[in-house]
Amino acid sequence: MWSWISVGLATGAPFLAKYFSTTTTSMISKTPVYFFSHGGPTFMYRDQGEPGAYDAVQKLGDEIVNLKPKAIVVVSAHWQERTISVTSDANNSLIYDFYGFPDFMYHEKFPTKGSPELANHIVQMLKDKGLKAETVQKRGIDHGVWVPFRVAFGSETKLKDTPLIQVSLPYNESPAYSIELGRALAKLREENIIIIGSGMTVHNLRDMHLAGLYGPPLPYAKSFDKALELAVTTHTGKERETAMEKLFERADRIKAHPTAEHLLPIYVSAGAAYEDIGTLIYTRQISSLGWGIYKFTS
Repeated sequence: MWSWISVGLATGAPFLAKYFSTTTTSMISKTPVYFFSHGGPTFMYRDQGEPGAYDAVQKLGDEIVNLKPKAIVVVSAHWQERTISVTSDANNSLIYDFYGFPDFMYHEKFPTKGSPELANHIVQMLKDKGLKAETVQKRGIDHGVWVPFRVAFGSETKLKDTPLIQVSLPYNESPAYSIELGRALAKLREENIIIIGSGMTVHNLRDMHLAGLYGPPLPYAKSFDKALELAVTTHTGKERETAMEKLFERADRIKAHPTAEHLLPIYVSAGAAYEDIGTLIYTRQISSLGWGIYKFTS
């Protein structure tokens, strides 16, 4: 049974040569962008979460491994700051930001390394785009990152030697600001770095506890998940951004997302993708949750 309450990414020439060399055989012109719906911490166990979403994330993980990225940059629903913050530890610790679960879940591991050099590079990119940004140490990565990534890349992680950097969401709930953050990160795609947003396409925990986790989808879960799909997949560029911003005006949006932190990561992904096509990889609505998983590619 899965009941949960969630609590609330100045470089030198050597680094640039190491991570961004265009002569590397694995280099591609522009990496895809992804959005994962991550659910609660039990999502890491296929038989206790949403198996269809689990399988979709696992398949995309294999795809990402095959791309041989130089790094992964992720924006999770579970980290918001007034100044955009970027993890900069050499090795990533885990934040067990969930409560009331069996003790063994607080001993799960997902070993990954960070990169202070890449963190500084990202902060400078954000500042160059007019955003306030800073690096932070000893913060760790939250379950909105390591739980779905554990599904994607395995408990011992197939990308343990690939730097993983987490970037915070903005503290405000402006969709335009999250899109702007995505646009500011977009240049990383030309450096063979993968950008991933992690949230939920529908996320109302209060109604989930009232209606039951495995209950039939509530009307707003179906209607908003579909509206988001249409906005993401039928438009590109500024038209998509405008369509996605207008979703915040829908009557069902406030029920689908009483607070917007689980929705905003897909706005970051869309901003980073810009003119690239959005494709729905998987979705399912259960009770008051939507499990949309997306890929953006040219």
